[in-house]
Amino acid sequence: MSSLNQPSYELPRATGLCASTGRAFEPGEAYYAVLVEAPPADVLTDSANASGPPTLGFGRVDVGAEAWEGGFRPERVFSFWKTHQPEPSAKRSPWVDDRVLLDLLDRLGDSDDSRRQSLRHVIALVLMRKKLLRYDGAERHEEDGEVKTVWQLTPKVDPAKGPMGKWDEGRVIEVADPGLAESDVESLIEQLGQIVEIDS
Repeated sequence: MSSLNQPSYELPRATGLCASTGRAFEPGEAYYAVLVEAPPADVLTDSANASGPPTLGFGRVDVGAEAWEGGFRPERVFSFWKTHQPEPSAKRSPWVDDRVLLDLLDRLGDSDDSRRQSLRHVIALVLMRKKLLRYDGAERHEEDGEVKTVWQLTPKVDPAKGPMGKWDEGRVIEVADPGLAESDVESLIEQLGQIVEIDS
């Protein structure tokens, strides 16, 4: 099984600041969390809004709802979702809307980067735990003398209906199994929860 190089697999977290104004979000305030294809320091003119070094080729930029709805967009947007600044003592739910996770799963499917494919695999595991993806089997492919396993998965028609919804029998999602160690899977799941965390 492969093992993660922790610095290159670290995922970006919430900044708590509006990238447009530099203002800190108030508890309960709505804002947009944006994954961008480059570190925020490269995307924004004010590097103080950056959430850290480049990770998996992504940075995270948070944009206040007023600025976002007024048309402000960072460059190289990969994915985004609406969330809220948590209350300091509030219990928080670890996941955004399931459609956000499915969108990330789909968008990461176009990447050849092995690290992003590992993240995609972990997102698939999360969605399987939530019973929003069904494992239907696996196929083995040989590429450049290396055997790769690709899972065949079926999603729900409407993820908003949760585990009780119908399966989309006409759709198959293929996800490569990178053979991650269990500890690496758990580490990535924990980090994924931190970048897409919302208040309950």
